[in-house]
Amino acid sequence: MQDHDSAITRLRHRRRALPELAELESLVEQGAALDLSLAEVVARRDEVARRQRRVEDELAVVEHKLAVEQARLYSGTVSLIRELQAMQTEIDALKRRQGTLEDSVLEAMTEREPLDEEVASLEAQRVALDDRAGGLRVVVAEAQTTIDVELEVELEARAAAVVGIPAAVMTSYERLRTRLDGVGIARLVNGRCDGCHLSLSRTELAVALREDHDTLLHCEQCGRILVR
Repeated sequence: MQDHDSAITRLRHRRRALPELAELESLVEQGAALDLSLAEVVARRDEVARRQRRVEDELAVVEHKLAVEQARLYSGTVSLIRELQAMQTEIDALKRRQGTLEDSVLEAMTEREPLDEEVASLEAQRVALDDRAGGLRVVVAEAQTTIDVELEVELEARAAAVVGIPAAVMTSYERLRTRLDGVGIARLVNGRCDGCHLSLSRTELAVALREDHDTLLHCEQCGRILVR
């Protein structure tokens, strides 16, 4: 029974400690950090894009007004000097505003370009991470399936091994396992406990050898159940 329990413990530890699983967890953490960076850069880029669109919309309005005013100015329908001067003043103001807005659009485009590049780079990194994580998930699943098969065999063997063992013995064994790193039963080999690797005293060894094989013996050093 102890051999099966030790094997079960080892298998469960192997399942939790797969190197690919640790790498996969690291990739998940990297992906989460990458997502935060990507979200922050996308937010900055989108804000610049919204500002650019607002300026472009205003520029379109200004250009339309400018075209209308210039058409009126040269249409010949206005002959009064004062009106012509007012129109020219309005056209000059619109041209100045047009120049300012065009500069703002260019500034936004210049600001947005590196952000677009950074977003593309981060997205490419995310794809690479996802590809690597996907491959690792396959490897982890296959390794865990193999371990699970071995684990099921040990669990079935363990269940068969405990049949007929008195409840009091099982309770003592489980208590010892909890207290002694999972090992509640040890072999007595050449007068030494195979659990704590300490030799029994001559008196204790003599008692152990004299007792019937059905008698429950304990190591006087660590308290483990001894199997002769």
